[in-house]
Amino acid sequence: MNENRIEHYPVVIVGGGQAGLSTSHHLRAQGIDHLVLEKHRAMHAWSTQRWDNFCLVTPNWQCDLPGHPYQGDNPDGFMKKDEILAYLAGFRARVDPPIREGVTVRRVSARAGGGFHVSTTSGEVSADNVVVASGGYHEPIVPRMAERLPGAVAQIHSAEYRNAGQLPAGAVLVVGSGQSGAQIAEDLHLAGRKVFLAVGNAPRCARFYRGRDVVAWLADMGYYDMPVEEHPLREGVRDNTNHYVTGRDGGRDIDLRKFAAEGMELYGALRDYDGGRLVFDTNLRAALDDADRTYNGINAAIDTHIATHNVVAPPPSVYEPVWQPADERETLDLASSGIAAIVWCIGFRPDFRWLDAPVFNGAGHPQHRRGVTAREGVYFIGLPWLHTWGSGRFGSVGRDAEHIVAHIAARTLKESAA
Repeated sequence: MNENRIEHYPVVIVGGGQAGLSTSHHLRAQGIDHLVLEKHRAMHAWSTQRWDNFCLVTPNWQCDLPGHPYQGDNPDGFMKKDEILAYLAGFRARVDPPIREGVTVRRVSARAGGGFHVSTTSGEVSADNVVVASGGYHEPIVPRMAERLPGAVAQIHSAEYRNAGQLPAGAVLVVGSGQSGAQIAEDLHLAGRKVFLAVGNAPRCARFYRGRDVVAWLADMGYYDMPVEEHPLREGVRDNTNHYVTGRDGGRDIDLRKFAAEGMELYGALRDYDGGRLVFDTNLRAALDDADRTYNGINAAIDTHIATHNVVAPPPSVYEPVWQPADERETLDLASSGIAAIVWCIGFRPDFRWLDAPVFNGAGHPQHRRGVTAREGVYFIGLPWLHTWGSGRFGSVGRDAEHIVAHIAARTLKESAA
């Protein structure tokens, strides 16, 4: 192949979500030519991988993409799916990125003369720098035990869930109690479906405490600006499960104990399927207690902040369990349970096999410092805790993009001066 004949760009961005377009915004501001490649359509995950009643779990005022802050009349509310899509469409129009949609990147590899060769389904391009903005949620995780379940039981991943009506009549088993699992279980519960929930180790937090949204308190306390290097867990925090809470109907707590008191069946983490029976860990009580401990711990930190800064606020409180499991149930007969469908809500695994660069750890996760890798010219953007807790959110991804683009600009200037 004659690489002198293929298109060349100073920067190629892989991924057309809010992270990729934020990077495009800052590259354009620096006058750096670039190309965005998106295998589907820009922002596609927000329209294709969210359920009908999906809404933000952080208040609208935190939506602050570059040059495109939230402009609505409900800053303390939580945008619903159609409002999120409209907000993101406005951002795309404002950025007006040089984007090619429906183009899959097959391979990125080093060129002999420096830079990178980018092989795509629509041809070949080359680049001095590659920004990986495809996120870290690529392959839905479904355990191999799913293959042994009866064919009559419908199975979908959380990315495919839209509403209760898409599932066959009967009870539903939701596996996983992170943000998606807890909210999907609530969605089904509110729709009048019988729900069994396999509870994992996800923490929870209050929606409102002492007169304000907890997010507002945490923002005042600097939690969203804390660099990963200053977190007690350091890079280990990137493996943490997000706290479950909801912005639905104006925002409220998600209390699995309350759901149980209303008829939802709670079990420990799903471990296996054996002889017609679902087998669970005996961790339900511990999981609920740990989630409540986190809930009360966050509130206690807010209490300390209020006292330290003499903030006038309503009095403190401590959550007390409204329901306790009578025992730990290890098995559930699938046939007699009435379960007609399972929604797997146990996350995704990353897939960066297309990137041929020595920037990954043993688990296949990129190694970087605020998105800058040890391989010159390779960058990541839009990952959870890329730099701070806010890195994967609308409020801080723009700052990360600005940092990466500043690094690219400095590198470009240095090389041109050499």
